[in-house]
Amino acid sequence: MKFTNVLVLVVMLSVAVPTLAQDIVWPKLELGVQYSYLRLAPTTRYTQHHNLQGGGGSLTYNWNEFLGLTGEVLAYTSNTNAFTIPPNTIFPLGATGTAQGLALTYIFGPQMKGRSSHRLQPFAHLLFGGAYTNIYDVNLKGLCSPPQGGSCSVKAPTGNTFALDFGGGLDIPLNKSISFRPVEIDYMLTRFSNGLTGSGNQNNFHYSAGLVFTLARGTY
Repeated sequence: MKFTNVLVLVVMLSVAVPTLAQDIVWPKLELGVQYSYLRLAPTTRYTQHHNLQGGGGSLTYNWNEFLGLTGEVLAYTSNTNAFTIPPNTIFPLGATGTAQGLALTYIFGPQMKGRSSHRLQPFAHLLFGGAYTNIYDVNLKGLCSPPQGGSCSVKAPTGNTFALDFGGGLDIPLNKSISFRPVEIDYMLTRFSNGLTGSGNQNNFHYSAGLVFTLARGTY
């Protein structure tokens, strides 16, 4: 009976030890390629929101299966919006025109991701950095040109400014190397100043979708 008990214990250990010795594997380095949409909200009463469309990429280094550091660069071009400014002290005859331009964001920060499911992997991040646009500069130069009657002594707008991006999304693994990202939705804060409104904050909507590629794996 003792021999039988010992034999059963040995068999149980032989099964359990390899299971315990298995490494936990997660994507160590991830490359994202994505389409992106940014609804930029100017801080002026006379222009509409700018619907910016573009794309770019991101690179994420994961310290473990849950926490990583993400860097993202995205470039956009916009549609053209018409605007009308009534007579005022800067434009005594009023002004009409169109607004169009491009934008670039470059941000990085921490990202948390749930990998307990092999089908759905939600993530959230808080990214900081900068943003660039020529929309305000192009618009102001157009307004200050005759025959609008504007004053070109107005302070030049800011081309580069602080940006904050907060939100998250969902990744769907297709295989061990590729994941599909159907949705990433963020609130983006920018702080562009311009000669018409002074300094201010722009509260923008940001959407992205694309593919995520695993470049390297980590274990522990």
